[in-house]
Amino acid sequence: MARRRGGTYAEQRERRRAVDDPELVLAAALRFLEARARSVAEVRRRLTQAGYQPALVDGAIERLVELGMLDDAAFARSWIESRDRARPRAERALRQELAVKGVERVVVDRLLDERSAVDGAAERDVNAALMLLERQRRTLEREPDPRRRRQKAYGLLARHGFDGDACRDAIDRWNEDRLVDPSEGDGIP
Repeated sequence: MARRRGGTYAEQRERRRAVDDPELVLAAALRFLEARARSVAEVRRRLTQAGYQPALVDGAIERLVELGMLDDAAFARSWIESRDRARPRAERALRQELAVKGVERVVVDRLLDERSAVDGAAERDVNAALMLLERQRRTLEREPDPRRRRQKAYGLLARHGFDGDACRDAIDRWNEDRLVDPSEGDGIP
């Protein structure tokens, strides 16, 4: 087995555990933030798993928060906007994704409430579901049986966190837009 350039992971963690310079930990955090914005919990998890001392990790995170480079609310807002634009998800799925990222529930609730105040959570979910169906149109239209196509569409939406009402409403609208008789393939109770 070939050795890594800096040694094994265990050796690297031991070297990092011996680090007592907060600037090195801050530099590691900044490198982690280069690719995309992250939550405080993600940065803490990454630095801790890398082997840095917890006190230095806390100091680096405090400094990044002071500098405005680490902000859970801004991170969550950009995550939600990105999902709305590129990979539509239901509100429930967004909550779950942000919880996995370590964003506090209070922050997520506030941001999603603001978002829902604009056009309502149910309508936004249906619109997001329609975007997803449109994106998968060619795949869904390969299914010749309308009932099976509707079931596949429902499954697709359910896997993306949409509830039953949003799935049904979106599929009905999608079929209307395609000028399909909804009674011909109603495979969903």
